[in-house]
Formats: sequence, C-alpha cells, structure tokens
Amino acid sequence: MFFINSSKVISCSAFGVFFGAAACMAATPSDEQLQALVNKAVTPVMQQQQVPGLAVAITVNGQPHYFNYGVAAKDTGQKVSENTLFEIGSVSKTFAATLAGYAQASGKLEFSDKASQHWPELKGSAFDHISLLQLGTYSAGGLPLQFPDAADSSDKMLGYYQQWKPTFPAGSHRLYSNPSIGLFGYLAAKSLGQPFNQVMTQTLLPKLGLKHTFLSVPASEQKLYAQGYDKNNKPIRVSPGALDSEAYGVKTSAADLLQYVQANLDTAKLESPVQKAIALTHTGYYTVGDMTQGLGWERYTYPISLDRLLDGNSTPMAMEAHKVKWLNPPQPEPANVLLNKTGSTGGFGAYVAFVPSKKVGIVILANRNYPNGERVKIAHKILGELTR
Repeated sequence: MFFINSSKVISCSAFGVFFGAAACMAATPSDEQLQALVNKAVTPVMQQQQVPGLAVAITVNGQPHYFNYGVAAKDTGQKVSENTLFEIGSVSKTFAATLAGYAQASGKLEFSDKASQHWPELKGSAFDHISLLQLGTYSAGGLPLQFPDAADSSDKMLGYYQQWKPTFPAGSHRLYSNPSIGLFGYLAAKSLGQPFNQVMTQTLLPKLGLKHTFLSVPASEQKLYAQGYDKNNKPIRVSPGALDSEAYGVKTSAADLLQYVQANLDTAKLESPVQKAIALTHTGYYTVGDMTQGLGWERYTYPISLDRLLDGNSTPMAMEAHKVKWLNPPQPEPANVLLNKTGSTGGFGAYVAFVPSKKVGIVILANRNYPNGERVKIAHKILGELTR
C-alpha cells in the first residue's frame, strides 16, 4: 500500500488535458497532473524493488511539490513525509564540492593548489603532484572507490594517503572515488580553519537556508530519521568511516534537499561567495563520453535520451577507469543542461536531477538501496513530461 500526498498548485486551463498541452504542463502543472505522473512512474518501481518508503519532491518555476509513498519504518508504520530524514549517500559529495567552491570564492584556496599545500603531513607523498581539482574530479591517478578496510577510519587515513601510489598519471583518468573527493572536502575545510562537520553545519548549510540537513542526526530529530533496509530487508543505517561526512554522510529530507536544488537553480538570493561556489560546481572540467564532470554534479546536454543518461549513471562509469578530455578553459554552465547525482548507502537510495534552463528539478529519496537505473528512469520520465 502506498500513501500519497502532494502540495497544492495552480491548475492549468480547462483546455490543458493531461499531457495534451505541453506548454501548460511545463508552466503550471495541476495537482492532479503531477500526482498522476509521479504515481505512474513510482508505484511499479516500489513494488518491483520492494521499497518500503519513498519521497519525491519536484520544483517547477520555484514552486515545490511533494509526493510521499509508503513507510519510513516497517515496525512503526510511520508514513513518509517531505520532512522524513533519509541518508543520501554520494549526493553528499555535492555539498563537499560546494564547500570547496566556497573556500576558493573566499580566497582560502585555489583549485590548482597541490593537496600537500593544505595538509603538510602529505609532503613527500604522491600528493605533492596532485591538485585539489584533480581530487574533486576523481582524476588524482586511481584512488579507489572506497578506503581499504584497514584504513577506513579517521586515525588511519593519513597513513594510507602517505603510502598510496598512483596507477595513472594525475589528470589522465577518471575513477570514481570516495577517498578522492572526500579529501577534497576535508582540505577545503582545513583551508577555512575548521573541521569539516563544523564549517558545514555552522557556515555552509545555514547560508543555503537548510535547517533539516545533518551530518549527525540530533536526538531531537531522531523520530524523523527513516529506517533503511538492505537487500535482505534487514534494518541498516550508515556506519562511520574515513571521510564519511565529506563523501556519503549527509542525512536530509525531501523538503530540504529540494530547497538545495532550488538554490542551485536560482542563486540570486544567496551571498556572493555561495553564488560563486555553486557556479564552480556546475562548471565543466572534462568530458567522459556524454558526461561532463562538474564538482560533485555530473552534467549532460539537455534534452538527453534515457539510454545515454543511464550510461552516465551505470556501474561501469562508477567502477571502471575512463580516459578524460579536459576542457581548457573550464566550461561554465551552458544554456541547456541537466545536472544530476546519484547516492546510496547500505539501506538508502537517492537521486537528484535538475534542468536550470527549464527551472525544474526532482529529488527522489528511498529507504532501500535499489538500482540507480530505476531512479534515473523515474526522473527522466517526469522531467521529460515537465519540459517538453
């Protein structure tokens, strides 16, 4: 059984029958149209993938809409709402990237700096020759997807970095990596003179207007923290590890994450350094196939076919090394693009996508780690109808 609610929106003209008037749909979708569209896209996936609870949040021309399905926890039966807290996994990387952009905009670092300039203990290691930008774009030379188990703690990660040897020349290949972008966020916080959790919680999140986004869920919010479920339907939540906050540790609600998307779509009300930070995350630094690598965000020319978007969010893209083609100079966000990011933990699955030129975006949060492709299909269908 699925429980659904949605916000009220202005209806289209009576002549704008469902999907019969695309311009009307894009401008002012009715409550009924959006609910029918989201329900059709989401319900089969929840059933097939045994997803207990899922929240969808959509922004159209600055107007938020929420659609909530199922339960946040099986044992209590508590329904999902737009305020339910979910683990967002690697969508967290976009927050670390924004912090690094903020540090550059504030004059505390340059992306061209070598990593060891900001962590003297790394001097004499491979990081004398690896730039912050290479860390932020997974092109440091082959840092792995995860820390080895023996190094996966805050007190052991330095030793791991000190002895690590690149597989590829720095800047030549993309290999998606928590230790790479995690170190990017960690060094950004160092440049700002505070631990990552502190500067994120006390500086960046407030400047973005996010009040229900956490690295550590406080006791007062625990009742809103969804229970995650693994592939065997056993309860699970994310475990701490080296650079977990920077790479995969954010917990947030559909409402707050949609506000973050809206901030990315329209930066006008933000402070100048935050505006510049977001622009840096949307900038294209190199290409791999159809994907242009930003900081945290991954960018595609829009409109894009489902197959191409699936390829960009595929297992080979996440697990294999790919040669890159650098953009020189880096390419600011062009007119027609889609930016997206997937994220997963053991018991949660997230996907965020938005199209700035169309002023639309979508957040999909679930308390089960179901396949990325299914999330992409949902978003592609909904965004396609909203932008045609």
